[in-house]
Amino acid sequence: MTAQPPYEILEHTADVGLVAHGATLGAVFANAAAGMYALMVDPDTVQPHDERTVRIAGADGERLLVAWLLELLFFTDTEGLVFSTFRASVQPEALPGGLWWLDAQARGESFDPARHAQHVVIKAVTHHRLSLKHDDRGYHARLLFDI
Repeated sequence: MTAQPPYEILEHTADVGLVAHGATLGAVFANAAAGMYALMVDPDTVQPHDERTVRIAGADGERLLVAWLLELLFFTDTEGLVFSTFRASVQPEALPGGLWWLDAQARGESFDPARHAQHVVIKAVTHHRLSLKHDDRGYHARLLFDI
């Protein structure tokens, strides 16, 4: 069996998107973040000097995934950080009320136009055609981004 890539870029008429894959929920969340940043900059040029921790809850896996990626974009918008490595642990329905829980880290550095060629500017993660599914090959998340 051929190994699945961590993410695939989707062609879309007005926006840009990706499908992230992972053996675990944590892996698919980390790969979705890696794919999002690969759309913005070449990840090979980003050194993992600074770390940001994200601990959030969501009503379900799809909403938690969007919240995770929006939190990363918040660091990019407010601190000028771009990220290249990610770790995530997801606990489905672990909190009272059936909320999902994410504990994650992103490592990267301040954006430097001399070293980081900017591809696209992602403004937001959309709920349009959003999905998070599981099958015998693992987890798969489909996302579209406003650019």
